[in-house]
This record gives sequence, C-alpha cells and structure tokens, in this order.
Amino acid sequence: MMPSMLPTYRGGNYTTNTENVRQLWNDVGSCPNRTVAIRRTKIEDVLRAGSLSQFGKKKLSYRSSSLASPPQGHEHAIAYPESTQNQIYGTKATFNIWNPDVEVSGEFSLSQLWVIAGSYGNSDLNTIEAGWQVCPLIYGDNSTRLFIYWTANAYNDTGCYNLGCHGFVQTNNSVAIGGALSPVSTYGGMQYEMTLLVWKDPGSGNWWLKFNDALVGYWPSELFTRLSSYATSVNWGGEIVNTSPNGVHTSTDMGSGRFPAEGFRKASYIRNLQNVDSTNTLYPVQSISTYADHPNCYDVKSYKDTDWGVSFFFGGPGKNSLCT
Repeated sequence: MMPSMLPTYRGGNYTTNTENVRQLWNDVGSCPNRTVAIRRTKIEDVLRAGSLSQFGKKKLSYRSSSLASPPQGHEHAIAYPESTQNQIYGTKATFNIWNPDVEVSGEFSLSQLWVIAGSYGNSDLNTIEAGWQVCPLIYGDNSTRLFIYWTANAYNDTGCYNLGCHGFVQTNNSVAIGGALSPVSTYGGMQYEMTLLVWKDPGSGNWWLKFNDALVGYWPSELFTRLSSYATSVNWGGEIVNTSPNGVHTSTDMGSGRFPAEGFRKASYIRNLQNVDSTNTLYPVQSISTYADHPNCYDVKSYKDTDWGVSFFFGGPGKNSLCT
C-alpha cells in the first residue's frame, strides 16, 4: 500500500515565512492501525444534496475545451503552464489557506489543482482534483476543508467528492479527507499553507496523493480512460459558484476575498508550481498563463521570485461597484 517511489526533485529550494496547516480532528483523536478516518455521513448531508444519487457529486456541462468557458454559475481565476506538454505525470503546489465567506448554502469557494486528460468539451474528460474548499451544501458548515474529486466522463456519472463513492483508496490513518483545516490565514497576519502533490506512480500506474508530508492514498489507474496513461494538462486556481438571481452577483469570496494586487498576507496565493515528467522527476514550472472569467469580481496575477518560484495571487470579493 505504498508507491513504488516518490518523484525526485530537480530545482531550487523555496522558503517563505509561513506555517503548515493541520487538521482539527488530530487534536482530539486518532485512528487505530490498519484503519482510516472517514467523515461520518449524516441524514442531513444527504438531504442537502437533494437525493442519494447526487450526494457528493457535481453536475457540470462545459461549453468548450477548457475552464475558460465554465458552466453557468461557475467562475474561475486560474493559472496553467505557458508551454504545452503532451505528457504530464503529476503536479505539486503550495496552497495558501483561508476561510472565505460563502453567501448562501448552494454556493462554494475553493482553491485547488486539476490534473486533466482530454478536454472540457468532450464526454471522455478525465480529471483528478484536490485542494481546500468551503461548501455548506456538502458539509453543513462554513469550515475550510481538505477535499478531493475525480471523474472519468466529464462529471456525468463517475466520481465524487472525497470518499463518497468507490474510487480513491486511502492508506493513511492520520489524514481525514473532508476534514477541517486549522488555523487559517489572517489578513495582514500569519499565513498558513498546505502542500499537495499528485503523481502517477511508475510502478503501479496509480495516481497518488501527498498532503504535506503524509502519503494519503491513491486513485487506481483502472478508474480512468484517458488518465490511465498520463495527463495532458494541469491547472491551479480558485473557483466559486454564483447562484444569485436576476443578474445580481454573489458576494461569495474567492480566496481571501481580496484582489491579487494586494499581495502577500492579504491576497490568496498558490506558489512553487512544479510538474512531474516521464522520468518521475519534479521540475519547476518556468512560466504560466492566467485567466479570470470575471476579473472585476475575481482576478489572478502571476508572480515569480527566487523564494517562491513561479506562483500567482488570485481571488476577490465578488459583488462590488464594478462587479454587479
């Protein structure tokens, strides 16, 4: 129940004045050996989803081949490698943790990575996703939580959040998928982070997840069609859902709720972007392109220095004088 090998790293060492986030449940309990932590599903959780078949799932219908034309109500501020590669075997990034305000229970706010094979315009889209989110509809509260997702057919009837369906195989008894993260960053104050690595193990072919220093588990290769071989692209960034009627924009925050121009300790960021190549080697991403659906509501701005490598700030407050 271990990967055959971890990716080796080729590049510089990056540092920053931050601390790693932890999971709250670790303060009060632990799992015995040979067991894993599974967040209890309550009747109220299923009722919020509307039906058992929709519990833990998302129904999306993309209009084009990329996140740049999202389904109705979904808004993104994302980055992706500027240079295109035909074969990608994983990605690693460090995520700034916040607790954004979510206006209504049917909306969410998240920061995540996407490992993608295929395109958003086709029914054979495969994705592996991981990050943090605030989603009252799923969890019944406004806590910031670690989450994962996968699909093998463009979100139609395969895959789900966390451990809500067959798929992800958890091997770690100290990490709870869907568990709350603490502390969160404060505006102008201490910044907290988590680092996620998703990569295809060259021995088994499975896609493994690492959360900070913990190997969490894997998505078996046989779950997928396109991702059974390799990924064709990766994205990183933020996403919200806007359910406000009559053209009035939601006030749900993305990231810290501040625009990226405010920078460190104020805006949310994802830093030290790296990808995995066919030799199982992590290498720094050299340059990125960015895209925001509605930059007056949520924007994204690239950043690079010797401490952070290629990074970006993103987010915003939603409804404001220029975002109505």
